[in-house]
Amino acid sequence: MPSAFRRCTLQAVLLACLCMAMSPWRANASIIEKLRDDSDLSQFYSLLEQNIIANSTLTLRPCTVFVPTNAAFQRHHGPTHVLYHITTTPMTKDELIKIIPSDMGGNPSLYITKNRNGDIYVNNARIIPSLTVEMTNSLGMRQVMHIIDEVLVPLTALPTAKIEFTNLDAYQFLKQADLLDIGENRLRSYRSQVTLMRRDNLYQSPGGHTFLIPVDEGFKQTTRSSLVDNKVIDGHVIPNNVIFTAAAQIEVPQTTAAFEDNLKVTASFFKQKDGKMYVKSNTIVGDEKHPTGVVLAEIVKANIPVRNGVVHLIHRPLMIIDSTVTQFLQSFKDNENGALRKFYNVIMDNGGEVLTDISNLGEITILAPSNDAWAAKSVENNLGNREKVRSILNMHIIKGKLNVAQIHQKNAKMIAQVPTVNDRTFLYFNIRNENGEDVITVEGGGVNATVLQADVAQTNGYVHIIDKVLGIPYTTVLEKLETDPMMSDTFKLGQFSDFNNQLNNTKRRFTYFVPRDKAWQKTKLDYPSTHKKLFMEDFSYHSRSILERHLVIADKVYTMNDLVAMTAESGDSVLLPTYRDSLKVKVEEEAGRYVITWNFKKINVYRPDVECTNGIIHVIDYPMLEERDVVVNGGSYPLGTNMCILFTNTLIIAIAQFLFLNN
Repeated sequence: MPSAFRRCTLQAVLLACLCMAMSPWRANASIIEKLRDDSDLSQFYSLLEQNIIANSTLTLRPCTVFVPTNAAFQRHHGPTHVLYHITTTPMTKDELIKIIPSDMGGNPSLYITKNRNGDIYVNNARIIPSLTVEMTNSLGMRQVMHIIDEVLVPLTALPTAKIEFTNLDAYQFLKQADLLDIGENRLRSYRSQVTLMRRDNLYQSPGGHTFLIPVDEGFKQTTRSSLVDNKVIDGHVIPNNVIFTAAAQIEVPQTTAAFEDNLKVTASFFKQKDGKMYVKSNTIVGDEKHPTGVVLAEIVKANIPVRNGVVHLIHRPLMIIDSTVTQFLQSFKDNENGALRKFYNVIMDNGGEVLTDISNLGEITILAPSNDAWAAKSVENNLGNREKVRSILNMHIIKGKLNVAQIHQKNAKMIAQVPTVNDRTFLYFNIRNENGEDVITVEGGGVNATVLQADVAQTNGYVHIIDKVLGIPYTTVLEKLETDPMMSDTFKLGQFSDFNNQLNNTKRRFTYFVPRDKAWQKTKLDYPSTHKKLFMEDFSYHSRSILERHLVIADKVYTMNDLVAMTAESGDSVLLPTYRDSLKVKVEEEAGRYVITWNFKKINVYRPDVECTNGIIHVIDYPMLEERDVVVNGGSYPLGTNMCILFTNTLIIAIAQFLFLNN
């Protein structure tokens, strides 16, 4: 028995040893072996084989290796510096420190960013957490391998440069920029201003900072260089925070070196859906030389590591407001990937007269749809109609300056109503709070858009970038009711009785007179008991009956102009077919506004012609309602309800008589 036991034990040990020998991920396997056996990492392994120093390090020393995937190499252009991916201190994810010297000549730094959501980045590359491996090699040296989704790119000299640059700080980078591999970008204009203003020490300061440096292209306006003073230079540096674009917190303001008692400037990163990155300065508190407002700059070359942080090259200087709204839009003429290139193209494709109008208006505010907004099918289908497009463009233009602070003031008690240059067309601004942050929305022509970027300041006004094109509807009547903050009470009443279900039908054409929320609040003051019952779900038959009166169903929709013309033609009221029977109204224009007369009551139209895909909504200031429509105790009820009650009472009496006669 003992010998049999020993034989089984020996077999088990031999089997375990055989399994360990066959496994490519055994505990004493080296990183080189792991790379060799993983086909997804073959490109880095191939480069590693050719590098004697890297091979020596991985064979003989403890280390950490950041290994890009093959997919990362497919996106990478240019040479790969293997030693920039290696450091001679082994560090797991928990052990990674903020700044790590690489094994490349001069030991240029690697920067670690740990985000709140748990992601970890080395420079601009994300560490893929599930693929990290820790081991000891055959010499007992501890080694760690992190798999990353991007090739790490150090700062290097041009091939034509006769001198080798190693681990430059941001000031040395500025001084030697003409000899560095940074593409076609030149930094001479900004560099001369940094020297002139004696801000060298800002770019030499040790630690880790983010430097935003405008290229010479941004100084085409000859007077712009003179506006780059010491405060503007400070506004291009985010101290004590190394921000690579992939790891950047989007739309989170960062304090710049120009944040002090009398001047407060923040900088933040802004990303388009196509991945194009921008940085913007926001001068919250300005002075005579530095006006308040946002300046947006495209990042033309990102993520250049230097000894004391990271550099991003931007297409124009921040903080400087020296162009008109027209000039700002024209700046996208030669910028294929510019944030408002498609908006500019639509203007020019329709003759360019809108730009002339903008130039002649003096102070102005533009709601400019983003590039993605113009790609919607509903928008593309309308671009061939020149008259329609002109009307749509005019709906995005407001005469006068309107910034976020003013929108807040206008929205103190109600949704702000602002006229556009399009005849009798208004925009409606609303502010809601999401996760502690204000989100500004604007409604125009049936479209509710979100402001993606507010307060892009120009000398004569503001540009706000929005996510949809106004004036081209994409929602049904029901979807509009459900999402518009001004119509929430009418939507709620329709939900009580399932009245809303029909409003999603795209085969029908609705004209809906929708009382806004403030209108229902007025009935609370005028008819408190009636209002109370209307908003109780148990009395939904009342609300349904009243809403039926407001809904016109026909083979066409009726705009306010249509109704005014019909009223003038008839000389009196007009009859419109409603869900229940008909609606008798008179519609007239008074002092540039539309007024409905119903049952001898005059009701103002607050928002006319809100277009939807299956109809049109007219937002009114008071419901078509009388106190007798809803009587709480023993009074009269709407016509349909009276008939139901009469029938029910008659049936009860007949049953009672039958029972009485048969007993």
